[in-house]
Order: sequence, then structure tokens, then C-alpha cells
Amino acid sequence: MSSEQPFKVFIPDADLDNLRKRLELTRFPDELPESGWDYGAPLANIQRLVKRWRDGYDWRAAEAEMNLLPMFTRDIDVDGFGTLNIHYVHSRSASKNAVPLLFLHGWPGNFLEVAKILPLLTAESDDHPSFHVVAMSLPGFTFSQGPSFKGFAGKQYAETANKLMLALGYDEYVTQGGDWGFTLTREIAGYYGGKHVKAWHTNFPSSRVPRLKDHPWYWLMHLITPYKAWEHDGLARTRWFRDVGCWYSYQQGTYPQTLGYALADSPVGLLAWIYEKMVTWSDNYPWTDDEVLTWVSLYWFSRAGPTASLRIYKEVDESRYAYKPLQPTLGTVPMGVSWFPRDLFVTPRYWMYTIGRVVFEAVHESGGHFASHERPDELVNDVRKMFGKGGPAFAVVPGKNGYD
Repeated sequence: MSSEQPFKVFIPDADLDNLRKRLELTRFPDELPESGWDYGAPLANIQRLVKRWRDGYDWRAAEAEMNLLPMFTRDIDVDGFGTLNIHYVHSRSASKNAVPLLFLHGWPGNFLEVAKILPLLTAESDDHPSFHVVAMSLPGFTFSQGPSFKGFAGKQYAETANKLMLALGYDEYVTQGGDWGFTLTREIAGYYGGKHVKAWHTNFPSSRVPRLKDHPWYWLMHLITPYKAWEHDGLARTRWFRDVGCWYSYQQGTYPQTLGYALADSPVGLLAWIYEKMVTWSDNYPWTDDEVLTWVSLYWFSRAGPTASLRIYKEVDESRYAYKPLQPTLGTVPMGVSWFPRDLFVTPRYWMYTIGRVVFEAVHESGGHFASHERPDELVNDVRKMFGKGGPAFAVVPGKNGYD
């Protein structure tokens, strides 16, 4: 592995000019009267965003703000896939007993999802624990190099993340993530739990109905225990996503290359594809136009191109049965869960008990899929409670309790 290299975002002027020219040549589709959001991202919204992107949005200002984050790159050797140059944010707390924490984003998110929670997690206090935070850009996302071969799936993402933490000197650490961050931190706990990963927390409560042969007790609870009101609402939200909102993932999980031509060639196509998710997956979060354009621009200017970020859906789905079951290890690693009502999967509490050893739970009245961006204070408070004094995972990393 190479040494850590400081990283600053800088997109060449020629790439900015190319984007502007493409935006000037946009051909918009028609739209049915009063279709609103029922048919996807409304035409008026996309036209407004394109005009802003072309004529008013300041990428250099966004770039300067990103560059305030402590960013680095490092080469990571991945078994069977060679060396990948990985981009990450790495912020150390001043507390000598801070707990190392790995944060993983999802799609259509990015490393900026850590920006609001970073100063909160690293802050020193006598009242809550402090953390050293590493936020890795997943391989193929933003400024991390993408895999060059088929088959780069959950096991490889987990290996990359674990090797990064070890390279940074964090032999023992905890994790946090939602969306793909949930899937991959689960994989990390499954492969490296006990030895390296001491606990994990997720804000993506995704699980299936307990099955009799696998979890007879929770299956029985499913049959006889009344659900609370928030659980009924959560199941309704989950059904909406499975019936209406999840079909994008079938395209990305079967023929990502086909979709990739549109997203790599048309900035407006990429904008509409991502903007729809940002709005419909959040809980009335007041996205500013510049927030949207920054997130979309990160995909447009990404090192491997926007198509690379789609392949995780196909690779992980097709590898589900290729590796040993993770359940035995997962059952030993303390797990925390936070429920935000407008996430995509909001499954009942004890359904999550089939995933791992749940030791911490928090149910919130508002918030959606992008919890670290929408509700940073609530998410950080949950993490603090889980790992703080009196919490179920206090001092779970030997010698690191989060307090001076």
C-alpha cells in the first residue's frame, strides 16, 4: 500500500466548458399536463436546474468548500483485482481516546454525506464520546478509482474498507452507514467482526419478514405481536418503495452498461435520474438547487464516470451466494439501528434482530434516506448514545472510550 497523499478537488476548465456546451444543446422531452411527480422529475424543475447549472452555478465555489475537508488518497491492494487508488475524508479528533469510526455512503450519495456530521463526531466534550472519522468514497464513486474487472462485489468493498482502516493505524474500529453503507458495513462486520470491527450502526433498517426455519422466535412474534403505529407507517413506506420506487435498481442491477450510455453522455439525463431520488427519498428536505447540482456534478466529474457507480447493484446482487454466510460472525458484533420514517425500508424493530445482535435502537419522528444530511444532529446523537458512557457499546474498542 502506498502512503497517504493529500487530495484537493480540481476539475480542469476544459471539462467545465464541455459540460456547459452539452447543457446548451439540451433537448427536453414533452410532459403531460398536471403530471407533477407521478411520472418522474417535473419538466419545470429540470429546466430550472439546467438553467442554473449552465448560467449561474459556481462549481469553483463548491470545489473550494469541498476542499475545506481533510481529503486524501491511498493505494489499496485488493485480492484478485490489483491496486485501487482510494479517495477518503479523514478527520482525527483531538481526544486521545477517540473511537475510530468508518462512515460509508450509498447511491446516489457521496462522501459529502459526512460533511455535516464530521464536526459533530470529532468534537471533544465531557458529555459525549468523540470519534476519529474516516469517510471512504466507494470504489467507482467520485474520486476513487473504479474496478477494472467483473466480480468486484461486497467482499471486495469490505476488503478495501478494512485495509484502508488498517493502513491508517486503526486495527480496531466501529462503522456507520446507510443505503449501500448498510450493506457494506454489514459485510465488513461479517468478515472482520471481532478482530477489527467491534460494533456497527445503521440508519437503513432493511430486513425481510422473519422465516420460521431461520428465526422461529421472531417469526412467531411477527404473527402474534401487534405492530406499533410507526411500524405500520414504516411498512406502508416500505411497500411504496417495493411497488413504485425501487425499479431503478433492477435496471442498474441487470444492465447498468445500457443505462450508463445515457448518464455518461447527457448531463441532463444524469441530473433527472439522481434528482428524482434526492427528492422522493427524503422527508421534505429543502434541497437547494446548488446542493442538487453539487451532488450531480460529483457524478458527472467522477474519476471513473457515472456508469461505474451503477455496477455495484449488479455485482453485489450476483455474488449473494458466492461467499460463506456472514450470520455467525454478525451475531457476535454489537449492532445499532436508527429508524427514520421516510427512508426506503422502514421495517419493524424485531425484523432487524434477524440481521445481527441489536443492542441499540432509536426511532425518530422525521427524516428520510439521507439521514446524515437531512438530520445530522439526530443521527450523531444516536451514535453518541450507543458508544457513550452507559451505552451498550461503550468502550467496545479496547482502550478507546471516546473521552479524555
